[in-house]
Parts: sequence; structure tokens; C-alpha cells
Amino acid sequence: MIFLYLLAAAAISAQILFIYQVVGNYRYVLRKFDKNHTAYRPRTALIIPCKGIDTAFDRNIRSFYELDYKDYEIIFVTESSEDSAYGRLLALKEEFKNLTKAFDIRVLVAGKAQQGSQKLHNLLYACGNADKDVKIFAFADSDACVRINWLNEIVYPLRKDWHGVTGGYRWYVPTRNNFATLALSILNAKVAQLLGVTRFNHAWGGSMAVRVEVFKKLGMEKIWGKSASDDLTLSRASKKAGLRVIFVPACYVASYEKIGFLNLLEFARRQFLITRITAPGTWWLGLLSSLYPLLGIWGFAAIALYLYNKAFDGWYIFLLVSLLFLAGQFLCAVLRQKMFFRIFPDDWPKLKVAAIADIAGNLFWSWFMLFCVCSSMFGRIIKWRGVKYKLKSPTEVVRL
Repeated sequence: MIFLYLLAAAAISAQILFIYQVVGNYRYVLRKFDKNHTAYRPRTALIIPCKGIDTAFDRNIRSFYELDYKDYEIIFVTESSEDSAYGRLLALKEEFKNLTKAFDIRVLVAGKAQQGSQKLHNLLYACGNADKDVKIFAFADSDACVRINWLNEIVYPLRKDWHGVTGGYRWYVPTRNNFATLALSILNAKVAQLLGVTRFNHAWGGSMAVRVEVFKKLGMEKIWGKSASDDLTLSRASKKAGLRVIFVPACYVASYEKIGFLNLLEFARRQFLITRITAPGTWWLGLLSSLYPLLGIWGFAAIALYLYNKAFDGWYIFLLVSLLFLAGQFLCAVLRQKMFFRIFPDDWPKLKVAAIADIAGNLFWSWFMLFCVCSSMFGRIIKWRGVKYKLKSPTEVVRL
């Protein structure tokens, strides 16, 4: 019994620390999400790789033109001029060119990657063709809709030399309330909630920036030339060099999406598989984070039931521990949905169903998250935007 009491005490302490971190992240985001710093705005190349037409493509692309930043160029890059995105980007350039403060707008064709992933090949091609005087590389995905202050905020922390990489994150806004799309939004929200003032931060490639000097010093041209992941490899190299990865709440972006069930499973497995190969420590942390609340709820409930059947007087203590973990799950769901209501009030009508599903079904989503993480435990082959890759190491991928 002494062991069980010590186990309960350790679990309670861990749960309190976890809730403290989640609440701290929540408060940090609400303090920082509505900033608009303009004191540090060096010349910047904004690079957006494109493949195909994403949901809300025109709206997303327009948001890059409307950024309130005086000294930046926009570089869109595709693999081929035959890509459906290429022609649409040229048309949107003519439509939106008078909306922007950008000093230049280009739509580039990178050609097929000979090694490494196509996305990273496109990014490197754009970096190599950026204006020679740019001091910052900023990266965004074509499925991201950024706010007008996004570039100001993603760049601002880089004024400090010890800040290596800055990053925001996405919030999936369902355009259809089917199971898979709601699941995508909720699972993504669980990950987003873990970002804050923590050493475990990783940049996300759809909302990310780095000083050109640091990019070159870290040898990212060589690393990206053979890798599958842009953000995890850049974060890894930055931390290895003793630089910090800074999460910027003002750089949360909306991604308007709808998805089918099989595509959801493929997407989730791909994301976790890339993480397992590229950043195994982060993958293990994700696995433990998924397993931990479930063990807390069901493990202590099972102990309480066992002790009750054996007529031990202290059985209710373990039931209370189980209920503490359950309450923590509900609190986390409420906090993350409340947080994104504050950040994206205009999108709240589209987020309501996902918010209700997240809070009401939080136990189910915990099991589903664990299933998705476990689906990536084996194998090294992924399919990304129609192309298959084999991940051989954290910095080496082969196109199949």
C-alpha cells in the first residue's frame, strides 16, 4: 500500500505541474497574441512553397499581399509550371499587386528535386534567388491565412542574437463538420496548447523565420538538401548551436480545411513519423503526453476498484486521483478552445462544433491521439503531396 500511496502522490504532483504549464501557456498566449511591433523590420524575403490548390487558396494568398510590412519581397515557388498553383499564382499576382507594400513579387519554378523532399528543394531554390540584401528568411505555407501583423511579429524576436528561429502555429478551422475534419482540428489543438515559454518548443514551417546569417551559419543549405522536414531540422540545428527557438503567439495562423478519414490517418501518421525520425525525443514526449492522462484516469480508477473489492478503506483516494486527471482533461479542452476564441473571433462560428466536440468528447480524443502516435511507431515511408519518400535518417530522405 505504501507504494500505491507514493505512486498517487507522484501522479498528483505531476498533474499539478502539467496543469501549471498549460495554464502558463494559456496566459502567455493571451498576453502576446495581439501585439504589433514595428521597431525592428529588416529587409525580408517571404517564401511560400505551393503545390496544388489548397482550400481557401485565394484568401490565403491575398493575406500575404496585405501584410503591414514596408521592406519585404514575396516569393512563391512551385515544382513545375504545370502545377495548378502556378497559373493561379500568376493570375492572383495581377489581381493583388496593388494591395501590397512588397517591393517585389515573384513566382518561381524550382524544377524536380534530385534528392531530399520537393518542398525543401523549392525552399532552397527560393532562398538562392532572394534579394541579395535581405536579412531575414520568413516562411509560410499556402494553406495558412496570416494576419496583417504576422510578418512584424515573426521577425521581431530575431533582433536578439541568441534567438535562432521564430515560429507560430496553425489552427485548423473546419469548412465542413464531418468527423475527420473535426478530428483534425481537435488533434491539432492539443499540440498547439503545448507551445509557450518552454525549452520543448519547435518551429512550425508554415509560420517561421530565421536570420539569413544564422541560416547560413547552421549549414541549412546542406541539411535541407537531403532532409524531409524544414522546421524540425532547423529547430534541431538551432538548439544544437545553443540558440533558442521562440514561439510567437501573434503568429498563429488559420488553416481552412476539410478532409476525409483516410486522408486524416495518412496526414497524422506522416506528421508523427517525420517527428519520430527527425526529432525522436519530441516523438517520445508526444507518446508519453498522450499516454499519461489515460493512465492517470483509467489506471487509478482500476486501482480504486481493486481496493474497493478487497475492502481497503483508502480506495477512494485513488478514485479522487482518477477524477483529478479527468478534471484536468476537461480543463485543458476548455482552455484551448477559449484561447482560440480570443485569437480568431471572426472564425468562431466555424469553430463552435469542433469546440463542443473537443470538450464533450475529450476522453475519446485522447485515445484517438494515442492511436495516431502509435501508428507511426514502425516504418519509414511517407506520402506527401502525391510523392512517396523514405526517411533514412534525421537529415536524409530518398524520393521513391
